[in-house]
Amino acid sequence: QVQVVESGGGLVQAGGSLRLSCVVSGSIFSINAMGWYRQAPGKQRELVAGITNAGSSNYADSVKGRFTISRDNGENTVYLQMNSLKPEDTAVYYCNARVIPAVWSTRNDYWGQGTQVTVYS
Repeated sequence: QVQVVESGGGLVQAGGSLRLSCVVSGSIFSINAMGWYRQAPGKQRELVAGITNAGSSNYADSVKGRFTISRDNGENTVYLQMNSLKPEDTAVYYCNARVIPAVWSTRNDYWGQGTQVTVYS
């Protein structure tokens, strides 16, 4: 199976920075794209940033200029560098991987358990 594991969340003061990491492992032939989503309690999950295996990226308007997504395709890892954090960035951040599996699967995307990011004033 495919495993998606996030790390790097924590408690940070407004204006500070965090770097999230997401590692994808398992029976994977290739990864088409990876992305970071976030969800605050009672709110809908939203895309924060995404990146393809070719390096094309996009960002939510709310994080443009502050967050940077990058990837290491050889290690099946994606990073989210978050700078100038604001309290409204507080959420559980989830990593999503869209993959071509190496073995039969009815799924082509996988989610991690999430990592909590809390930004305080």
